[in-house]
Amino acid sequence: MTTLVVVESLFGNTRAIADAVADGLSAAGPVTVVGVDDAPATPADDVTLLVVGAPTHAFSLSRPNTRKAAEDQGAEHHPTGVREWLAALPADTSGRAAAAFSTRIPKKFVPGSAAKAAARRLGRLGYRPAAPPEDYFVLDTAGPLRAGEIDRARAWGKRLAKAVNNAPRR
Repeated sequence: MTTLVVVESLFGNTRAIADAVADGLSAAGPVTVVGVDDAPATPADDVTLLVVGAPTHAFSLSRPNTRKAAEDQGAEHHPTGVREWLAALPADTSGRAAAAFSTRIPKKFVPGSAAKAAARRLGRLGYRPAAPPEDYFVLDTAGPLRAGEIDRARAWGKRLAKAVNNAPRR
């Protein structure tokens, strides 16, 4: 199994989760983690699992104005985000598996998740869901991650590998 993890991370928290997910996936085969600014236009033919991670901004995937607001709070500059990358991603007809995760603040009654938005977009593009979207929590806009989130992400990566390896092929 070969995995590509594409991540948008403005304060480093989403990247830390991506790296932990990759660590969990690594026993099943090679894993490449790339920032969305450096992501390929389409996954290579040998990629069997695409994992997409992004921070939740304004209840969904970031937009240029929400990334600018994050920059004003000290985030790294990113000219593009997962929203734009997914909008340019071609449809997949190979039956490739995909999964999505996001980071967000744990507000009980705040709806929305970048992971859910990304998973919907991946499904519309023909990707087969490997698992439901997963949210990881930061304690404030810039972090830090809530205690235990790295371990939870690593365990999710292991479950993803098992799900993809045990799924019937199209």
